[in-house]
Amino acid sequence: MKKYIIALAYCIFLLAFNTMGQGRKPVPASPEEIGKAKAAVLKQPEDAEAHKAYIKAAGGATPEVLKQYDAWIKQYPKSAIIPAAIGERLANQEDPKAKTYLLEAVKRNPKLASAWGNLSSDAERWGEFDKATEYLAKATAAAPDDPNYAFYYTMKFDDSDPAKYEALSLELTKRFPESPRAAQALYWLAFRLKDPAKKMKYAEMMSNEFPPEKYDWSKYGMDYYYELLFPTDIDKALQIAERMKTLPNTEETRQEEWTRRQLVAQKFKEAKALQAEPDKALALLVGLNTRRDAAVAEELALLKASLEASAGRTQQAYDSLLKFQSAKPSDEIGKAIGIYAAKLGKNEAAIQRDLSALREQKAKQATPFTLDAYFTKNKISLSDYKGKVILLTYWFPGCGPCRGEFPHFENVLKKFRGKDVVYLGINIVRDQDPYVIPFLKSSGYTFTPLAEDEKRDKGNLPSPGAPTNYLIDQDGRIIYSNFMIHGDNERMLELMIESMLQKKTS
Repeated sequence: MKKYIIALAYCIFLLAFNTMGQGRKPVPASPEEIGKAKAAVLKQPEDAEAHKAYIKAAGGATPEVLKQYDAWIKQYPKSAIIPAAIGERLANQEDPKAKTYLLEAVKRNPKLASAWGNLSSDAERWGEFDKATEYLAKATAAAPDDPNYAFYYTMKFDDSDPAKYEALSLELTKRFPESPRAAQALYWLAFRLKDPAKKMKYAEMMSNEFPPEKYDWSKYGMDYYYELLFPTDIDKALQIAERMKTLPNTEETRQEEWTRRQLVAQKFKEAKALQAEPDKALALLVGLNTRRDAAVAEELALLKASLEASAGRTQQAYDSLLKFQSAKPSDEIGKAIGIYAAKLGKNEAAIQRDLSALREQKAKQATPFTLDAYFTKNKISLSDYKGKVILLTYWFPGCGPCRGEFPHFENVLKKFRGKDVVYLGINIVRDQDPYVIPFLKSSGYTFTPLAEDEKRDKGNLPSPGAPTNYLIDQDGRIIYSNFMIHGDNERMLELMIESMLQKKTS
């Protein structure tokens, strides 16, 4: 199965993580400027922009600002803008207090689309996914001409009702043909649907109807369009690389990235044509850099092994794929390993011993930790789980990529119920503690939530962002790290866990 990395979403999240409420605190303006902004609110209490300016000048949703808004809410009992303004700021700060103010706003004005939209985002952090969809439906009804609400409502069905998700996405592209949200809808449609033919269809539609020359989402969507084409249509992949590396106003690093991809595709094509002369073909592939192109890396590994075997070097073919499989297992690589192993007289048990030996070489004892458990209030230590495989994820309730990854973790872990597998989640944003227990109860997710201790030494279990994931073996050693799981690579996680459980029985 081809594996695509959600690099864009992850980078967007890391940017947000470095600037959110628990990072740099807003600096209040001078008393005179705050007074002036407050006077503007009093002059026009229904001016949403005046409220934003006042809250910003006052340093955000501070206790003093909340006290002022509580007073105004009582003073102006018919105003929806006042509770909506402070509710929006709290929602943007991912503060659990947002819900009360936003519910008051929509109670006063059920057609206030922005408040419904903020309620939807907040509901996600509480794990109330049905409510999040309901609130977005109301936002969409209140602002039918706004492509933003239409897009986010559409995305609510990507897992629960793929057919509806597909239909709503295509409807959005027709209703808002000039909006970046239309390009974004096709980006995710091609990424998230399971049918390979539909993936290709919508990636091509994105490329043609919402060209990367005009839409940023299409610009980044061309990354996985290139992978979809590789290796079945190398000529088209080459055309895309040429188009993208010469795209106007493209940053230098992206131009370099596409130049690299063009070289990889060209050398791959030439090597395939030279399979009758394997050594010449292999020489073309030396030093090629596939970086984050996971599907391309796998195809390149399979081609190299095939060429080694054709040259009579079956052991080298086997060894090269074994190394690949020990880091990022897949069924395709496993099948090829089986073929070469048979030629070497190795059975499945021997393959597993060889893979285990490679993983043993890279295994490192995980830095121990002892953290508070949210539900029991007890201390939980890494050492408590000796003898079990641990899936460890760093997360926080406001992390969209984390919430997107959880269903895929759950899909895989269902297959290991009754096995010695543990699922832990460390919340790295303690300001969001009030969300944690309700999130777990409402969502039904099965991980054990632990509270981060910001003073502890994380050692070789760092959390540069969220999600950050590790698989730790029965002896407390890190076996796999630096991976993300989504709809197209659940099988990789399943194979990772299987490999660790096999160790116990081998």
